[in-house]
Amino acid sequence: MAEEDLRQKRLNKIERLREAGCNPYPERFERTHRLNEACQLEEGTEGVRIAGRLTAFRPFGKLSFGRLQDIHGSMQIAFQRDLIGTETYQLIKKTIDIGDFIGVEGEVFRTKTGELTIRVAHHEFLGKSLRPLPEKWHGLQDRETIYRQRYLDLIASPESRERFLLRTQVIQTLRRYLDEHGFQEVDTPILCNKATGALARPFKTHHNALNMEVFLRIAPETYLKRLIVAGYDRVYEMARCFRNEGMDPSHLQDFTMLEYYAAYWNYEDNMRFTEELFRFMLETCLGSLQIEIAGETIDFSKKWKRVSLREGLLEETGIDVDECPDADALRERISAAGIEIEKAGTLGRGALIDSLYKKTVRKKLIQPTFLVQHPIDLSPLARRSDKDTNLTDRFQLVVAGWEIVNAYSELVDPIDQRNRLEEQAALRAAGDDEAMELDEDYLLAMEHGMPPISGWGMGIDRIVTLLTGQDNLRDVVPFPLLKNL
Repeated sequence: MAEEDLRQKRLNKIERLREAGCNPYPERFERTHRLNEACQLEEGTEGVRIAGRLTAFRPFGKLSFGRLQDIHGSMQIAFQRDLIGTETYQLIKKTIDIGDFIGVEGEVFRTKTGELTIRVAHHEFLGKSLRPLPEKWHGLQDRETIYRQRYLDLIASPESRERFLLRTQVIQTLRRYLDEHGFQEVDTPILCNKATGALARPFKTHHNALNMEVFLRIAPETYLKRLIVAGYDRVYEMARCFRNEGMDPSHLQDFTMLEYYAAYWNYEDNMRFTEELFRFMLETCLGSLQIEIAGETIDFSKKWKRVSLREGLLEETGIDVDECPDADALRERISAAGIEIEKAGTLGRGALIDSLYKKTVRKKLIQPTFLVQHPIDLSPLARRSDKDTNLTDRFQLVVAGWEIVNAYSELVDPIDQRNRLEEQAALRAAGDDEAMELDEDYLLAMEHGMPPISGWGMGIDRIVTLLTGQDNLRDVVPFPLLKNL
């Protein structure tokens, strides 16, 4: 039967329910238990009121079984003709459909097969569905349909439900750990005058009331640092960020990032805290410090390796970036090595180093690894190293070839910061649209004085993707952006 015919058939059932005095869309339903809670009740418990979506219905002569489901669990229900009456029983069989929201009240009993079930004494339609679930609702196969109609995926797939519940648990666990270690959660602007805080291309929009161009933030960094100037000791934000860049399995333009800053720390303090935080998160959410990714066991319990960016590039490509003082020299070495870098002719030295690393080194870093000693022109907001002024006090956590965390000792010297942002502005004017803009307001805040700071950023979508063994960020985002049909 065509879908529109099925829809009309259900519309007819709605009319039949109304004629029988039943409201298919009532105002509310009082529950005594959620479904996962009801499954823990003792046999014989009376007056249990539960609700959920009907995902199975098996009608028999005098007895019909159904199953109610929500995001946390499911439970079987049983309609008995002798208990609810012949007229009501027949109305249920003729009007109920898979996909309907149903509320029931009754007693817990155990079937002959041993399954806890609610013997329904009273029922209500709570939301009559007009469209059927997919014919093979127990397993959507088309990836685009899964992304476009995530609600059907979550109804159909226990694995999807577990994945998104884990995402929530990861966020809650991270928040709890930070709260317990003296951090305070804050909110910073999404609409900004300047697209600063990271090397990325922004989304632009127009503010009608102020008649000016504004940007969707690419990172909350400079505003969080302003709060450190204001006297906050440790701050963090679960920040929605936007970067108008290319799409691939490990990048989305619209993503969630956890970013925090701690006054009086350096990046070594931050690395120690990162290991502790990750171990707490993994043990809390997964009960293990080992995860499986593409057949590889990733072990977070062992000492995490440290690899310098220069040494990693030298080993993989034979190119010593210290021997390439400018972009032209580095481009020549990259070309001589037969390595192709997209838009290499428009990139500055820092962006070239980053592109070269991503193409050659990063994919080889499988076990948890701290990448350290980044060049100064790759890190315009990071503190210059006291040991080597050409490098920054920065680290990235890389796992299974994916960058998970980016962190550093923050640059708090306003003079040094101005010089570096001016260099970034020159690169931007020369065509590097991922270079950072000059932000006078942030520099003004810095000139009022900043303490030593270490900051940290992690993509929530990315870490959940790794923890759940997925290969695409869209599989852990409820409603990823897709092209219009």
